[in-house]
Amino acid sequence: MIEKYAETTLPTTHGSLHTIVFREQTAPGVVVEHMAIVAGDVRGDDVLCRVHSECLTGEVLGSLKCDCKQQLDRALDLIARRGRGVVLYLRQEGRGIGLGNKIRAYALQEQGYDTVDANRMLGLPDDARDYSVAAEILAALGVKSVALLTNNPLKVEGLEAAGIRVSRRVPHLVHVAGPARNYLEVKGRRMGHLISDDLAHDLVAASAK
Repeated sequence: MIEKYAETTLPTTHGSLHTIVFREQTAPGVVVEHMAIVAGDVRGDDVLCRVHSECLTGEVLGSLKCDCKQQLDRALDLIARRGRGVVLYLRQEGRGIGLGNKIRAYALQEQGYDTVDANRMLGLPDDARDYSVAAEILAALGVKSVALLTNNPLKVEGLEAAGIRVSRRVPHLVHVAGPARNYLEVKGRRMGHLISDDLAHDLVAASAK
């Protein structure tokens, strides 16, 4: 169950964007706050949409292990420039496993395990996110169908299973360097994510060795 709790328009480096906080009661006495960042009138069909999971390590600390900050910035730029779209910022750190477990998985990655195997060694799923809250927020905004900004096929399936029609998937590729390249290669190879041409070329070259 969600409720609209607060809203305002914020001047940002991407332009003026309307921000709406929704509260989700996940258990008796436990409330989680999510945010919808909106450009223009998003009622109706084929709304450009990014369903983005919180990443404190990347977006606040500047971690180079992932592409989360680049993806968030690009999505905000796109909806601001097009004048219509929504970015949902969901409090689902670490693909839903939480901050502490994410750091535990990072510690295993330091020992040579990839992101998938690290999660499994901790007894955690590859992706624990629940998209029902995203579907509820989109419905509250009057969104009927979305052009979904994602490289993740499971995100399309998750939203549709939750009741949101995905009219099309829009690739959301960003440039990364350093450790994030290994992370994206693993997601492409083991989780079916879209990856950039240069990363795909590296994968093919590595498999040929």
